[in-house]
Amino acid sequence: MTAVWDLPDFDSHEGVHFVTDPASGLRAVIAIHSTKLGPSAGGVRFWHYADSAAAVTDALRLSRGMSFKNAMAGLPLGGGKGVVLAPERGATISEAQLAAFGEAVESLGGRYVTAEDVGMSEDRMKVIATRTRHVSGLPVEGGSAGGDPGPFTALGIYLGVKAAAKRALGADSMAGVHVAVQGVGSVGGGLARRLAADGAKLTLADVNHDKAAALAAELGADAVGADEILRVSADIVSPNALGAILTAESIAALDCKAVAGGANNQLATRADGDRVHARGILYAPDYVINAGGIINVGLEYLGHGDRAEVEARIAKIPERLIEVWDESDRTGAPASDVADMIAKRLIGRS
Repeated sequence: MTAVWDLPDFDSHEGVHFVTDPASGLRAVIAIHSTKLGPSAGGVRFWHYADSAAAVTDALRLSRGMSFKNAMAGLPLGGGKGVVLAPERGATISEAQLAAFGEAVESLGGRYVTAEDVGMSEDRMKVIATRTRHVSGLPVEGGSAGGDPGPFTALGIYLGVKAAAKRALGADSMAGVHVAVQGVGSVGGGLARRLAADGAKLTLADVNHDKAAALAAELGADAVGADEILRVSADIVSPNALGAILTAESIAALDCKAVAGGANNQLATRADGDRVHARGILYAPDYVINAGGIINVGLEYLGHGDRAEVEARIAKIPERLIEVWDESDRTGAPASDVADMIAKRLIGRS
């Protein structure tokens, strides 16, 4: 059996915690990548994995991404992630499991701050918050930082997509720019609505095809199958579902000028960043463009600022992307490698 230390994605994690609660049936992993800049912060997802090894790998990759995301967003937070294993597809997490996960978070003494991610909701975070102080993304009064991170993530991605259109296409407006959006949940759906309001041409896809078709009908967009979206001829492809979708095969099939979306860990391997770059496709590193949600819940947890401060910080996402792209142009290195280099330097791992 391979030890956690020997896994390809271990990357000197400070801690990997395996949580079981026989009474509720909870099985979870909490991965803490770095606390160099502050407590490790990152959401918890409820997901069905092919096996436990896949869950561990996801936790490791996501927590590392959160270290980089928080550093690049200028937040005094490290990176961590929680993964709760669903026993089967379509399963529902119980209140007892949520409470047990909250107790596990509390036992870490503030080294990990949890928040909402895939398979969770504000109501579920409220249950977790009954057992730990170290949680954010809770319902807030109007004008305050915090609450559902999805709309804030969507805002940051929208600004990043516009920056990508300007960089790759020379477009000063999104009117007529064709964007293929993969995933139309809280983030992808929010992005699609903003782009439609700007007059963009949209092609949408989701694993729930009916959901994509309904939003397409609402926005005057096209809908295709989930297995087709990465092959659509478009100006920009925007992945906003699960990760590891940019592989040697899918990159070879891309027919676009830029990839800019909110899915975490879009590159299946580091080499896939080289492949995107070699094809001359502009790439917006995921943890740079999708930082809007953690900016919102991070400021909530830290007690810094209000919604206006959140939006002001999100407005800087295009500046960070341009910094990465400029450095990529100067050095010839892929944007993915450049972003990693900057983030590693910020957390003292250069």
